[in-house]
Amino acid sequence: MRYSQMLLPTTRETPAEAEVISHQLLLRGGFIRKLSAGVYTFLPLGLLTLQKVSAIVREEMNRAGAQEILMPMVQPGDLWMESGRWQHYGPELLRFRDRNDRDCCLGPTHEEVITDIARRELQSYRQLPVNLYQIQTKYRDEIRPRFGLMRGREFVMKDAYSFDADDEGAAKSYDRMRLAYNRVFSRCGLDFRMVEADSGSIGGSYSHEFMVLAENGEDTLVLCHNCSYASNVEKALIKAPAEKPPVSQQLEELHKIETPGKKQVATVAEYLQVPREQIIKTMVYMADEEFVAALVRGDREVQTVKLKNLLGADIVESLTEEQVWTALRLPVGYIGPVDLPLRVVADYEVMSMVNAVAGANDKGFHYEGVNPIRDFSVQIVGDVREIAEDDACPLCGGSLYFKEGIEVGHIFKLGTKYSEAMEATFQDSEGQQQPFIMGCYGIGVSRIVAAAIEQNYDENGIIFPLPLAPFQVILLNLGPNDEILTRAADTLYQGLQQAGIEVLYDDRDERPGSKFNDADLLGIPFRLTIGKTFAKEGKIELRERRSGETTSLPLTEIVEAVQAHIQSALATL
Repeated sequence: MRYSQMLLPTTRETPAEAEVISHQLLLRGGFIRKLSAGVYTFLPLGLLTLQKVSAIVREEMNRAGAQEILMPMVQPGDLWMESGRWQHYGPELLRFRDRNDRDCCLGPTHEEVITDIARRELQSYRQLPVNLYQIQTKYRDEIRPRFGLMRGREFVMKDAYSFDADDEGAAKSYDRMRLAYNRVFSRCGLDFRMVEADSGSIGGSYSHEFMVLAENGEDTLVLCHNCSYASNVEKALIKAPAEKPPVSQQLEELHKIETPGKKQVATVAEYLQVPREQIIKTMVYMADEEFVAALVRGDREVQTVKLKNLLGADIVESLTEEQVWTALRLPVGYIGPVDLPLRVVADYEVMSMVNAVAGANDKGFHYEGVNPIRDFSVQIVGDVREIAEDDACPLCGGSLYFKEGIEVGHIFKLGTKYSEAMEATFQDSEGQQQPFIMGCYGIGVSRIVAAAIEQNYDENGIIFPLPLAPFQVILLNLGPNDEILTRAADTLYQGLQQAGIEVLYDDRDERPGSKFNDADLLGIPFRLTIGKTFAKEGKIELRERRSGETTSLPLTEIVEAVQAHIQSALATL
């Protein structure tokens, strides 16, 4: 493709709206343009990169035995009501009514639609297993879209769905997708980790996320220095103590003490001259229309995903100080478990505390000498706190470290969540009707574009992994008005195309500096320059974008050299 004929509007200025580097560089490089909040148009260069990702995903899905289909983006609300998600999915589901006054939504995902297809088309165990996938536009009405392609309202996603007759078959389907996902992200040239994850609004019993390691990641990963343990911080486990340690100190009497204006753990600890870990922190949540109190040590934080899972709730929401006071007449900052008229969930650590400090449910007062069981009762005890870096690995006991990551893939074991709700069954070998055992597997195709840039850039612009680059080579003609240079550039351009090399030919009548800057900004892996060196010595400069390594070769050797560099780069993936 000739640069002069391409819609490629680069800019030197960093757009004020762009917070993260991928958003900045995608806008500056002319890959995308904003239509509205969280909604972007892919311009030619951006679409080429998106298609590169899609091709890799499609090849690996087909290789794993999945079959491609294409489902409608607009979905009937009736299906979502059958599954129960119409009420529970939340405001991210864009609901509307059509001209016949029927409830509809824009698909954020397609579990309901694919389950409807299965119950209509798959009647016998002989037709199983089946894995159907699509690469399609999704829409989620995010309250605050940000970071460009990383968290938009409209995005391109690959979603696959497996149907099996039994748990053993479902496990095999899950494992095939796990291996396929590893191949996808490896082929994309990404540094990633597969981590244990929460299933969220999709549901199911078991899931893993695939995370690209990057400083601007929205998720925190917990990794072990000594073993292969890897988890999203929301899911990271903390081992329960083997048993409650014996109480070696004398239990104090429960007594109330005035703590005027001391609402925060840190200020209470300072005022009473006690360590933060001696304070019981009490947080109030709304769990499926029920008020629940969660107890953790004062130096810990409640992990709401763990709390939701421990309660078996669909939704757990934190409450404002005003909401708690209006509904319960409890003063936030002074709430504690003693005589608390709520369902109480306590973290394991709380049950081992002795002579603790806790709120007295009275503004300006706390209790000292608080002891579990003696002074308050707990309905559920479990792991509800957020893991910390000084915790031990739950697998091997080794030391942990945290990394930021960008979720680019998520696989779920759904079980019969949707098939039972929607009465999607097949006839087994004994003639009995059984619900399908399902799996769900998603890849953020457009998000991979952003994630790759977050991991691959420098002060001059993008450094695309070769498999994702819109072109493999950019050819710069620094003398478009010079007949000799232009003839050589045209000849090389044709030779590269004939060799099957994807090349962007910068034939513009621009200053050399502008061409070099644009070449670096766009992140194309290899740059060929025809300029003064060719005029003097008959040699063309070959430069690798990532390493900056430069060589000069005669025109007759360039195509073969570029082919060798491409093959070498691909061999490392």
